[in-house]
Amino acid sequence: MLVERDVLARFGARVRHLRTQAGLSQEAFAELCGLDRTYIGGVERGERNISLRNIELIARALRLRITELMDGI
Repeated sequence: MLVERDVLARFGARVRHLRTQAGLSQEAFAELCGLDRTYIGGVERGERNISLRNIELIARALRLRITELMDGI
C-alpha cells in the first residue's frame, strides 16, 4: 500500500535525522534502544512496519516523547 510505505519512509527519515543529529551510529543507537542494528537500518529505510513498543524504545533512546518523535510525520 502506497500510503503505508510513505508514512514508514517519513518515519524512518525522521529517526535517521534525529539519530545523526544526536551523533549516534546505527550500532550505538540500536544498543541504546535494545534493538538490532539491522532492524534500525530497516526502520530508517522505511522497510519495517514498526510496533508501538519499538517506537517507544526509539523515543526513549532519543530522550523524546513519542509525540515529539512523530512530529511532522
